[in-house]
Amino acid sequence: MHKFQIFCTFARKLSIIMRKILTFVTVLLLAVPVTIKASENDVIGKSNIKLGSRMMTPEALWAMGRIGATEASPDGSKVAYQVGYYSVKANKSRQVICVMNADGSDNKQLSTSQKSESDPTWIDNETIAFISGGEIWSMKTDGTDRKQLSKTDGQVEGFKFSPNRQQVIILKSIPFHEVIKENPSDLPKATGRRVTDLMYRHWDHYVESIQHPFICSVTDGFTIGSDMTDILDGEPYECPMEPFGGIEQLAWSPDSKTIAYTCRKKTGLEYSISTDSDIYLYDLTTRTTKNLCKPADYVAPKVDPTRTLAIQAVNAPENLKNNVGYDQNPQFSPDGQYIAWLSMERDGYEADLNRLCIYHLATGTKRYLNWQSDVEAFCWAPVSGKKVKASDPQFYFLSVWHGCCNMYAASQKGEVTQLTETWDDWTGLQMANNGQQILATRQSLSHPTDIFLVTPYTKKRVASGSAADILQLTHENDHILSQLSFGKMQQYWVPTTDGKKELVWVMLPANYEEGKKYPTLLFCEGGPQSPVSQFWSYRWNFQMMAANGYVVVAPNRHGLPGFGQEWKEEISGDWTGQCMQDYLAAIDFAADSLPFVDRDRLGAVGASFGGFSVYYLAGIHEKRFKAFIAHDGAFNLAAMYLETEENWFSNWEYDEAYWHRPQMPRAKQTYHDSPHKMVEKWDTPILCIHGEKDYRINYTQGMQAFNAARMKGIPAEFLVFPDENHWVLKPQNGVLWQRTFFDWLDRWLK
Repeated sequence: MHKFQIFCTFARKLSIIMRKILTFVTVLLLAVPVTIKASENDVIGKSNIKLGSRMMTPEALWAMGRIGATEASPDGSKVAYQVGYYSVKANKSRQVICVMNADGSDNKQLSTSQKSESDPTWIDNETIAFISGGEIWSMKTDGTDRKQLSKTDGQVEGFKFSPNRQQVIILKSIPFHEVIKENPSDLPKATGRRVTDLMYRHWDHYVESIQHPFICSVTDGFTIGSDMTDILDGEPYECPMEPFGGIEQLAWSPDSKTIAYTCRKKTGLEYSISTDSDIYLYDLTTRTTKNLCKPADYVAPKVDPTRTLAIQAVNAPENLKNNVGYDQNPQFSPDGQYIAWLSMERDGYEADLNRLCIYHLATGTKRYLNWQSDVEAFCWAPVSGKKVKASDPQFYFLSVWHGCCNMYAASQKGEVTQLTETWDDWTGLQMANNGQQILATRQSLSHPTDIFLVTPYTKKRVASGSAADILQLTHENDHILSQLSFGKMQQYWVPTTDGKKELVWVMLPANYEEGKKYPTLLFCEGGPQSPVSQFWSYRWNFQMMAANGYVVVAPNRHGLPGFGQEWKEEISGDWTGQCMQDYLAAIDFAADSLPFVDRDRLGAVGASFGGFSVYYLAGIHEKRFKAFIAHDGAFNLAAMYLETEENWFSNWEYDEAYWHRPQMPRAKQTYHDSPHKMVEKWDTPILCIHGEKDYRINYTQGMQAFNAARMKGIPAEFLVFPDENHWVLKPQNGVLWQRTFFDWLDRWLK
């Protein structure tokens, strides 16, 4: 139930999939047989499939290449990038590396073996470093002259060369026994875990190892030495941070003398109730570390771990200057005078406004970009040799506003200009071509990720109405997309019961015909503060729903970013109030005002907080819906309070532990309105889905909901995945998920 800023932070870890489907089966889709033909060999690579229908199928979705890490060469002439492919038959993935010219021409795949190759990084204009088999390798831009650069027994999990190429940061895991004690050496087959504190599980694994960054010497600009210096030597803290952090949480200074890194220096109970991470500066010469967020004599106030930190001393106005919230992803300015990073103000709140903090190294002063929404990702604009003007760009950044994640420029004096204005989600950006252009990735509800080159115009040309020129470099899935019919998307602003308006996306069926009515799905977003923007999902895919003949109604209810911080924060402590009325307002608007919506065939679906929403709507919908699907949803909030691993989340959202007497009003309301207390009003078929390795919302929540429905005599099914976490990542499980999803909906809505 984490705030997944899916588009930026996690793309690196979720970029796995397939280059070729080995064998596909015939599936029933809208009563039309759809056959996908496999290629003849067993190589997991780019598929060359022929679809038997214009409609999307799960197999076609899993055949698509998923673009991951992307980087321009130092001179800007070429771009290296990573693509993931899956084989449904083999239930495996493969990562490959490709390279192309900066205009998208001469695109070729460099990976030739069946081993995954990932994290392409330029060493110089002719050489690419990458990870394969847990080691750092290099190759030329034509794929030749492959050399193994590191020798760590396969332990490399990430890397970053220094600008002078004399050192490299290597991420690797080390044993960690602060909260789970190491078993006696004479009991090698013992499977028990002796747990002594909280945060013994995170996301989908027991915490028995953590990542640390190590510094290794590099000779000749390539050969990595066997010497390894642990930046956090002797410190029991993770860097990068769980669960989604990667190499982007560390940065080299331009002179290669210092490293900025992200770390939350807490363990156990203290870790589980706090989001307070900091930016540290490590001096390679003196091997000393400085906290850039807090003064050296800072002492954190004591807190009550069973109450929200919102009302405690740690978040008192006089303490907020110490950066007590999430601080992460540092980047040095090109001239080395500043460091900027993403910063949230308050401790214990994962969805606070994500600000851009700019720190002056010489004076220690901090300032923040004045912006109305979350900064999702950023990069420094180049510093030219001439005198910098106040109107010159200092940063380029991505931010969600009104259901789209667009690109912006911030000037030296803080003025913001919007560069892109399309119905898309820009998901990553970096400077290219000596700072003249921006290399970026983009997706939408109707198109998977591709790579683009953005050229910002001058101030004069901005005034003419165009802020940037956009060139598409890759067409990774055009060979599949060109065979498919997609639904068209519409946008509405729907009145809410509190006198405001919510943005609602509506996706039409792919086989839409004027005058017909169609079954309709209300999509309930998770988070609870993740945007319903232009995301492309390989599970919650709106075009897949459209291909199956459904209208999709997707409201940006109260609690979602992109409509101001006040709108976003109204969800905390009010999970069952205005946001639920927003859902009902959206579906009622669709049923009453959209002629293609069949009000007698409505369903509601969602995951995480969206799954919780489905469970709650099941008790208040007053016969609106004919079917429900809840994936990884919270059902019993009192149980959830103690089952989830990051306890700060429940503290902030519920206000306090359920056993407190008397209770604060929001806590009392939250526990009173828990869906498990409304089962007596359930009367509609429901499908519950959960992964047993989901330690954010434990699978017992879905099990309870299913058991309750069946004991009430309500038609229900429980799809449980023993080997999946909060998502469904394995290809055959993904196909099973889609088939079960639409089988259930078709049963009750068609």
